[in-house]
Amino acid sequence: MAHASVRPGIEALIAHLDEVIAEVEAAIRQRIDDDPDLKTQRRLLDSIPGLGDHTIPVLLSFYGGPPRFDDARQAAAFAGLDPRQHESGSSVRGKPRLSKVGHAGLRKALYMPAMVTLHKTAWGRAFRDRLAAAGKVPMVIIGTMMRKLVHVTFGVLKSGQPFSPALHGA
Repeated sequence: MAHASVRPGIEALIAHLDEVIAEVEAAIRQRIDDDPDLKTQRRLLDSIPGLGDHTIPVLLSFYGGPPRFDDARQAAAFAGLDPRQHESGSSVRGKPRLSKVGHAGLRKALYMPAMVTLHKTAWGRAFRDRLAAAGKVPMVIIGTMMRKLVHVTFGVLKSGQPFSPALHGA
């Protein structure tokens, strides 16, 4: 708790930062609305359950516009969501982990949408249940859903078709 003498200054600073954040978010929305291609791509990404107003601009900034990647695996590797094997000869056989070599901000932006998708959508619950039945631990399931969201995002943007849960086992 802040001392009473500095509390008004802290509250004023927080109010100012909230205003600046709102202005930046409005500028991002306006930029997307002004570009017909980005607006169409936002509408397509909005069809994916679990993605929201904060995640879609992040995904558009990396995957929207002209195609940057040839396939979804390259897009996932860019985010650092590709599996990395831990092997050395015949003696070292570690568990595969996410490489985390890619863009950390993109992984951070996908964490909560992956959680929402796994717990609040039918196709996400089916995906989670299938992986859990195969013995996967919760953090592996979350990382796998983050990767799946990148693949779905890539597919939706490339095909120009909205998300269809029937294509993903729901």
